[in-house]
Formats: sequence, structure tokens, C-alpha cells
Amino acid sequence: MRSSALFGLALATAVAVGSPMVTPQTAMAQTSETQRNRAAIAQGMKAWADGTGSPYDLLDADARWTISGNSLGSKTYEGKEAFMREVIRPFNARMRDRLIPTVHRLYAEGDTVIAHFDAHGTALDGKPYVNSYAWILRMEDGRIVEATAFFDAITFDDFWRRVQPRP
Repeated sequence: MRSSALFGLALATAVAVGSPMVTPQTAMAQTSETQRNRAAIAQGMKAWADGTGSPYDLLDADARWTISGNSLGSKTYEGKEAFMREVIRPFNARMRDRLIPTVHRLYAEGDTVIAHFDAHGTALDGKPYVNSYAWILRMEDGRIVEATAFFDAITFDDFWRRVQPRP
């Protein structure tokens, strides 16, 4: 079948099922958006691993961060400052040696990036903290506007209860 006939068949199918038409331009724009978003998260994760920054630097001021599940930290945090104040700063205040991520995979499509990684560090009590994470991040204009985080709640809760944060 020739390409014009294939395009006509795809167009007729899209109209018949009510799907939006995907043109080469929209496909290219989505690919560019996907690449930009994946690159931004990859750079944030590398900065975190290197100790020069973090993906939290990409959080929009109004971002919503949800910790899924039933851990002591599970809830939706409205805004970057609430998330940093209630989770990230108290977490870091419990660490002797900073948390370092090891990224396994970054998956991206359009405005969404999924980061699968492990992270390790040493708590103030000298015990290791090691956990596995999956973050689903929705991006707008290079900023994280919505996140859902999954991790081992048992490991997190043990650490959160056992180690008191530095003042």
C-alpha cells in the first residue's frame, strides 16, 4: 500500500473513532517535548548524584507532590515549600551522609517522565538507608508541576521513627 493510501486509511480511522489527528508536526513537537523533559530530569538526577543540585530544583512553586501508599509521609503536599519543609529537609536532617541516587531507567512520553532509581546514604545513627523509588513526574515548561512517588514504606518508616533530625 502506498504512503498516501496509508495516510488516508489512518485519517479515516481516526475520524471514525474520534481520535485527534496526529500530523507529522504534532508528532515532532511531542518528541521534542519528550526529549526536553527527559533531559531535564536526567540532568536533575545527575546533579543530585554529583552533589551539585537535585531534581527538586525543578519543582514549580505550586507543584503537588504525592507520596503514595501508607508510609508516615504518605499524603499530597501542596506546593514546593510544603514538600520541602515537611519531607525533604527533615529527611536530610536525619542523614549523616547524603542520599545518593542510582538511576536504573528514565521513561518519558510527552509531559510525563518516570524515574526508577535506588538511593543510599548513611543515617545519623550510622546505619545505612537504602530504598528503591519510582517517581511519576508531570512537567510544564521544564518544571515539575505534579509528582507521585512510590517507595518501600517499611524502610522509610523505620528510618523516620528511629532517627531524630538534627536541629
